[in-house]
Amino acid sequence: MSETHPPAMLDVLTLGIGGETFAIEAGMVREILDLVPVTDVPGARDFVRGVVNVRGRIVPLADLRWQFGMKQTAPTADTRIIVLELELDGEATPVGILADRVHEVTQLATASLESAPRVGMRWRPEFIRGVGMRGDDLIILPDLARILN
Repeated sequence: MSETHPPAMLDVLTLGIGGETFAIEAGMVREILDLVPVTDVPGARDFVRGVVNVRGRIVPLADLRWQFGMKQTAPTADTRIIVLELELDGEATPVGILADRVHEVTQLATASLESAPRVGMRWRPEFIRGVGMRGDDLIILPDLARILN
């Protein structure tokens, strides 16, 4: 008799950006903030909106729309800043990303994740760790370390 193991599950925070549903590993999320004042940083890369002050720490704020070729839109009452802790250049680094809306914390079966399609998609496949389905919704798991480096 063989043992059956439940599929490996990944806890994720789902959020909406530019009409798409993205999933961020829940363990990377440090906090979710309402939109706060953003300070411009002269000479910053296009996708860096500026920096925000989070409990006395200066945190760069990235807008994934730039990296995914999405139309830029004005923030709304639902816009949130997701503060993440990423491993960048060998050290834990706080980074904020903008989200149009935060959906929920849920689980994705890792076995259900597939590589990003290389044809017909508007985003750059090298920025995608995987895509999966949840019901009828396509969920995109971005490679944040690659996007932000």
